[in-house]
Amino acid sequence: MSELYHECGVAAVYHLPSASESPLCVGIGMDAASTLMPRMLQDIQNRGQLAAGMTSYNPKRSLLLETHKDIGTVSEVFRLSHRGKHEAIMQQLVGSAAIGHVRYATCGQDDKNYAQPFERQHIHKHKWFSFCFNGQLANYQELKEKLTREGDHHLARDTDTEIILHEIGRELTINPNLSLIDVFANAAKSFDGAYSLALLTAKGELLVARDPRGIKPLCYAFDGSLFAAASESVALLNLGFDRSLIKSVQPGTCMMITPEGIEERRFVEKINPSHCFFEWVYFANVASTLDERSVYLSRTRLGEELARIELARNEITIDSDTIIVPVPDTSKAAADAMAFRLRIPCREGLIRNRYSGRTFIEGNRARKVSAAMKYTPLREVLEGKRVILVEDSIVRSTTMKVLLKRIRDLGGAKEIHVRVACPPIVAPCFYGIDMSTIDELYAPKFLGTDGLTEEAQKRMAENLECDSLRYLPIDSIARAIELPKDHLCQACITGEYPTPFGQKLYGIARTNYVTGCAAKRTYDS
Repeated sequence: MSELYHECGVAAVYHLPSASESPLCVGIGMDAASTLMPRMLQDIQNRGQLAAGMTSYNPKRSLLLETHKDIGTVSEVFRLSHRGKHEAIMQQLVGSAAIGHVRYATCGQDDKNYAQPFERQHIHKHKWFSFCFNGQLANYQELKEKLTREGDHHLARDTDTEIILHEIGRELTINPNLSLIDVFANAAKSFDGAYSLALLTAKGELLVARDPRGIKPLCYAFDGSLFAAASESVALLNLGFDRSLIKSVQPGTCMMITPEGIEERRFVEKINPSHCFFEWVYFANVASTLDERSVYLSRTRLGEELARIELARNEITIDSDTIIVPVPDTSKAAADAMAFRLRIPCREGLIRNRYSGRTFIEGNRARKVSAAMKYTPLREVLEGKRVILVEDSIVRSTTMKVLLKRIRDLGGAKEIHVRVACPPIVAPCFYGIDMSTIDELYAPKFLGTDGLTEEAQKRMAENLECDSLRYLPIDSIARAIELPKDHLCQACITGEYPTPFGQKLYGIARTNYVTGCAAKRTYDS
């Protein structure tokens, strides 16, 4: 499902000099733990392919913090296909600690200046820091206006990343004697939104933090000498950490790593979490475990939910001509589980071209071209078949319409029944997913006050030109993830937001939708 653009991803690594060498650093040395960063970033590349970067710390350099970032994939930015150039880059970045980032732009322009980490140089080491984050501040516009009103302040970039940089920088100036955790706690008082964050100072202090509701994921591991953190557990597992050592940073919690050790502290009072359910449905790597919930098993249970509904309704003729086909790749676990329960084959009827690149920044027409480039229907599988097409979600419908036409025209399918392993997306996200208006969403145009009715799904199927369409009900999500529904952010499927500014922006989005200003970005209202 290529219409919904990935969020960003963060990573951090720190070798404590007071400890013995970690087995994970054998062959590179404890002072070169930073060289692990490109490998970690590749494991979370699914979260953003627009830009990548890292900052390393080395007390033996005149540049205590050194940042390298650019537009492109991790492989492109760190020249992984060119041994000599990659080694030269990493020699420049060698250090005992590092933070890294992969980016997709939810705001800001697509140029190198918006790539993260953001570094703030200063003559005082405690004020010299670099940081990166995954997420978005719902009250970004208010913070921006407040900052520019107070004194002779200027913002060079249209991004909440710069707002966070200035807020932390201001706290460091006002309270130079506070610990880094207290500095961040003071700055975070004004933040309404979602974030997982990594910050590295020229004093050799590393801070990782997760928003109070845990909307964005953040995992960490420590083997007694090497500390590492990442948006997803797969990056830590592939680094070599034993699975038992990998844990989730608790919502509203900071972890500060220094040469002396690790300090973990809550920076806000504990409240109910609101983990983004879409991490399990779509965003996260299927091999990851987030907040002790397996992404693979959650998607498997979504498929079982689809099968349960299908068996109860008994609408589709299931015979030797019936097959299940997943839309690659995030739908595969759900499709496999659904097929197993229905006792029909799950076949690869769509072949994904993994080298077609990303063309979403060019607009709606490019999405259609991208869908045609990315997915090739396999006629040998589809011809004459009754196809149950399993998709993880439908956001704007552009990709789905192209796929259905290609499956019918090029694949030769006789019937296509779409089954969506997610409820309808009816509301924008203000926490880091690229959908800020109601008008750009597919489902709201068909759903009235009665919600997801039989008639609404029939009209959507007719519009998409498929034989039938079924979504999962909202209750299926909490069951599949195995978390209480009040521990999940389901704002995009319910219109109920976990933070005050998220709810405020939704009110603006609804007004824009009703009054005909539907295409206007909610943040600009």
